[in-house]
Amino acid sequence: MSSKTTVKVAQEIVSHEAIVREAYLDSVGVWTWSVGITNSSGHTVFPRYKDNPQTIRRCLEVFDWVLRTTYVPAVADVFDGFALTEEQFGAALSFHYNTGGIRRATWAKRWKAGDVAAARTTFTNWSRPPAIIPRRRKERDLFFDGVWSSDGTATVFPVRKPSYQPDWGRAQKVDIVPVLEDLLGRSDLSPVAEV
Repeated sequence: MSSKTTVKVAQEIVSHEAIVREAYLDSVGVWTWSVGITNSSGHTVFPRYKDNPQTIRRCLEVFDWVLRTTYVPAVADVFDGFALTEEQFGAALSFHYNTGGIRRATWAKRWKAGDVAAARTTFTNWSRPPAIIPRRRKERDLFFDGVWSSDGTATVFPVRKPSYQPDWGRAQKVDIVPVLEDLLGRSDLSPVAEV
């Protein structure tokens, strides 16, 4: 299994998450930015991006760094010794990016044990809140059936002030493939933790 995130894998995750170009308060009051990135990622979000919108490129650059430094190593470790397809790696990485639970996931343990039917069934056990069920089904279908759900676009939301909540009514669709192709095709990407 390659531990490098491909354009298809990155666009799949972004299509589930969306992009917000400046810091906002998420549903539980945590300052968040870009593709669901918080200070706990190792990259300072608040106060850096409060009232300071960034380009889509910068949002995706930091997103890629967070994937490479935190999420990809965990997925690679869990599936060490198993050959994953690009689709399987993308689904597992998307699942872990959303849940942080790849090491505890029963579906992964069952799949590695060869019980594919049970793995498929338990994949959707991670379904809270209920609004996450469509994403979980798409990840399951990607892992087991190789069905990609992204069309290469991302939904970008502005921030409403003074609440600092995403303005759900003003979404824009943006083609992110050219930026991802440029970013992920480069081998000279350096850490961006405090750049």
